[in-house]
Amino acid sequence: MRPPGSPVTLQALGDEAASCTRCPLAGGRTQVVFGVGNPEADLLFVGEGPGREEDLIGEPFVGRSGRLLDRLMREELGLDRSQCYIANVVKCRPPGNRDPEPAEIESCRPYLDEQVALIDPRVVVTLGNFATRTLLSTTEGIRTLRGRAYPFRAGQLVPTYHPAFALRSGGEIMAEMRADFVRAKRLLPRAAPLGDGPPALARPPS
Repeated sequence: MRPPGSPVTLQALGDEAASCTRCPLAGGRTQVVFGVGNPEADLLFVGEGPGREEDLIGEPFVGRSGRLLDRLMREELGLDRSQCYIANVVKCRPPGNRDPEPAEIESCRPYLDEQVALIDPRVVVTLGNFATRTLLSTTEGIRTLRGRAYPFRAGQLVPTYHPAFALRSGGEIMAEMRADFVRAKRLLPRAAPLGDGPPALARPPS
C-alpha cells in the first residue's frame, strides 16, 4: 500500500495494483489489467473483468468484445480509446472466464473507486450486469436498468450491455447498445472529430 499522505495518481495506483494479492485471483493471473486511455477523459467505460487475451496483453477489451467496443465508440461517439478511459471491476482474470465472485469484487472495489475519483469523468458507461450493479449499488439486471441515465457522483452513468453479450445476441441487442452509446454522447461536451487536434475528451488544464 502507499505510504499515508503520498500523492495519488493513476500511475501510482496502477503500480500498487500490479502487486496486489488481496484476493485469490492474484494466484492465477499473468498480469494485472488495470486500465487504459486518457486519465483526464470525460468518458469512462467500466467492464466486468479481463479475459484470456486481456490477461496476456495487459489491456482491457482487446479480443472480439474489444473490437466491437472500438467500433461502437468510433461509429456512435466519433472517438477512439485514446479519448476515453477503459477499466474493469476486477483487475485479474477469473479462472475459465467465470463471473467474478462477491468477495473478489469487494477486494478490487477500492481500485475502481479511486480510478473513478482520479479520472472524475462526466459520463460513465457500464458494460454489463457486474459493472452496472457494482457502481449503482443495485441488484437489478441490465435489461431493467439500461435505457436511461443515472446521476453518478458529479456526472451521469449510462448502463448498457457487455459487448460479449451483444455479439452473442444479435440485432436487437446491438441496436439497443448503439442507442445507449448515443445517449452517452448527448451527455458529453461537444467533441472534435477523430484525428482532429488533441484528444477531444481531455479537459483543459485548470
